[in-house]
Amino acid sequence: MKIAVYPGSFDPLTNGHLDIIERSSKIFDEVIVSVLINIDKNTLFTTEERVELIKKVVEPYKNVKVESFDGLLIDYVKQKNSNVIIKGLRALSDFDYEFQMALMNHKLDSNIETVFMMTNAKYSYVSSSSIKQVAKFGGCLKDLVPDIIIPSLTNKFRGD
Repeated sequence: MKIAVYPGSFDPLTNGHLDIIERSSKIFDEVIVSVLINIDKNTLFTTEERVELIKKVVEPYKNVKVESFDGLLIDYVKQKNSNVIIKGLRALSDFDYEFQMALMNHKLDSNIETVFMMTNAKYSYVSSSSIKQVAKFGGCLKDLVPDIIIPSLTNKFRGD
């Protein structure tokens, strides 16, 4: 069974992320969407909120699981009996950072491979940071994030 880990902060999950999840689910037997716990990062949603929102979004994909993790990604991947890390790329700037991370992970464990997937061109400009900006100022989030996430996003900025 080929298990792949798709790590990230997913704050919030975007349609670009979902595109990578959907396509990965067709390639691998199991995809684990792994929400990074990073106490140094100021996130809009708690780790628990992100995990729960993503679980709702990926419910139609029977071979996709959602978890959270902290620590070294390599250790987590091994713990999951996987040897594949999935990374989504939007632009060349993403590649530069992700390539460095992939090389470091390869140095830590040469048995673990990083698979880069280009997001669909229609999501190439979408980032979690830009989504938060749009939500903060009441802009239209349709087609940027899964519909199920929109109420949670708008509520965060309304203080609900």
